[in-house]
Amino acid sequence: MGVQPTDKRELCCNVDVLVAGGGPSGVAAGVHAARAGARTLVVERYGRLGGAGVICLASPLMGAAASDFLAEFDRRFAAVGGDWELLDIVYADMLQEAGAEVLLHCWVFDAITEGLVVRGVDLLCKQGVLSVGAKVVVDATGDADVACAAGADYEIGRESDGLMQPMSVMFRLGGVDKQRALLCGSEPEAHSVDVPEGIWHDVVMTGQASGELPESVGVIRLYESPRRGERIVNATQMNRVDGTRVKDLTRAELEGRRQALMVARFLRRHAPGYEHCFISQLPAAVGVRETRRVLGEDYLTRADLVAGRKRRAAIVRDASFVIDIHNPDGVGQAHGFAETVQPYDIPYGCLVPRRVDGLLVAGRCISGSHEAHASYRVQRIALAVGAAAGAAAAIAAMEGIQPREVAVDRIQKELNIEVDASGVD
Repeated sequence: MGVQPTDKRELCCNVDVLVAGGGPSGVAAGVHAARAGARTLVVERYGRLGGAGVICLASPLMGAAASDFLAEFDRRFAAVGGDWELLDIVYADMLQEAGAEVLLHCWVFDAITEGLVVRGVDLLCKQGVLSVGAKVVVDATGDADVACAAGADYEIGRESDGLMQPMSVMFRLGGVDKQRALLCGSEPEAHSVDVPEGIWHDVVMTGQASGELPESVGVIRLYESPRRGERIVNATQMNRVDGTRVKDLTRAELEGRRQALMVARFLRRHAPGYEHCFISQLPAAVGVRETRRVLGEDYLTRADLVAGRKRRAAIVRDASFVIDIHNPDGVGQAHGFAETVQPYDIPYGCLVPRRVDGLLVAGRCISGSHEAHASYRVQRIALAVGAAAGAAAAIAAMEGIQPREVAVDRIQKELNIEVDASGVD
């Protein structure tokens, strides 16, 4: 007689609002939901809060929005000197002070559903599978894991061929002479920065063509760090990978680290101030820019961003970041340099899945096109989106209504958003 299967699921708790994911949007959602009085639990698969900024070393924080929560976060992060190693503690303190509970080392395993209504999630952890019931779930996983498991409609990749933006292993360099060391944060800067061998962009392209750099690396971005003798590097690029496929993630992790070694060697040979640099830190996980985008009641497009479209149903006002599409099938940008946008609004409908109830999405998996996603995917905009998701989730949970039934003006009041009716559709 063989071993009989057993049900290893354990009921963990029931909450008003369950936030899946402890990155910027998840933390913001958890803080706002808890401040509104909802019993709130934030679950995170890694051992640290912070998402890409902590786990993947993705820095500096990019993007802007007219958001009280974002302004509050900026003040608190500045108070610790903008030190990335303290970012997770900043987030943890905000959640604790708001009254939210946190569980780390918990991976969302499945959605608990009744038809197309989400009732909670199953979490995979060392104890086995923990089941958490919730009146409303906020999917801040980045990859829309809860929404996908619940049967929500979504898009993935660019419209022409389904390819997603490449993954990158960002890393930190120590041993840098910061009095002389090159700073170069984007391709336009690379075309104008002089180094002893010529223009920095040309030096990098020569290295790529000769094989001194990986074939997919045509840009080396070098960012400032608050730490002595340190720079942050964004250069590695793994193309034709899917962040929802474990084989692709494994390949990107290993290839990205090997690319980082080549880039560090290249910098020692060719970049002034980097002659004695060394890799001081590699990330805990590869950085994933793009996977699923949930199809919501509303949908952001490139045209909305370029025109700076204003919306009566705005839950984020004046979001701003360039349309930054890293080439999914080559080096550099997919369409030349990043396209400039006008400050645009993000409507509530982009957070509300079309067919699934009991659920909101936040962060880079909200509803929008491949091009629009390339702007709103960044961390500072994600913070503003998450705050709105948390405020809406708390209203829905505490009033016993579905998230799609929450009046937008209620969310705007909670977020202190004023909508100027002139020029607004």
